[in-house]
Amino acid sequence: MAEVTRPLTVRVDRKVFPAVGGRPENHVLGKIEFEVEPGSFVVITGPSGGGKSTLLNIIAGLDKDYEGAIDFAGADRRMAFVFQTPRLLPWRTVYENIALALPPGDPRLANIPELLKRVGLAEAANAYPEMISLGMQRRAALARAFVLEPDILLMDEPFVSLDEPTAQGLREVLVELWSRRPTTVLFVTHDRSEAVMLGTRILRLSSGAATITQDVPVQLSVADRTDREKVRAEQRRIFGEA
Repeated sequence: MAEVTRPLTVRVDRKVFPAVGGRPENHVLGKIEFEVEPGSFVVITGPSGGGKSTLLNIIAGLDKDYEGAIDFAGADRRMAFVFQTPRLLPWRTVYENIALALPPGDPRLANIPELLKRVGLAEAANAYPEMISLGMQRRAALARAFVLEPDILLMDEPFVSLDEPTAQGLREVLVELWSRRPTTVLFVTHDRSEAVMLGTRILRLSSGAATITQDVPVQLSVADRTDREKVRAEQRRIFGEA
């Protein structure tokens, strides 16, 4: 696959959910327009119910009922999506769930053992999802996304509802995986500390018919991202609080 050199371009002019069951229509997204450079890690944050996941679904092509256009800088871009729930098949082992992301005979299948080692699941390769914790299931979901070697990786609050130590461990795994193979990431979260730790750039959405109210680079090196004091200082710089 050819190297991606052009940015992903996102333009949403308007997104409205129609009136249903007596409830009025919901104008969830207003005018939103931005570009994402290849290899950047863009975090989309904002208030709960503010349209973050809706925007991600539009970019993924899961929601086509909107006004605007998404340009992927080429029709053959590989995309992976990590959802809020791991979505592992219960009758498949961890290894098999990851392998299912690839066609039979794909040379990338050979990368699975090393990838399992990197996400801390080497000993759980033959376990079924019900035999491992939610945190381990989410590690498997990360591995399944990265085994595709995607050009674009979409992540919708993948660490939500986890206790903080488990979530922090997964953030560190994600930073390590992304630093070894940078890919274009769009990551949705309402957690400002998580946004600063992970992102190279933060887009902040407003409430109502959401628009971008803040578009700011994150000034942290890869090494800085596991230093909690540096993350807090950068959080204060960007959001004015910690």
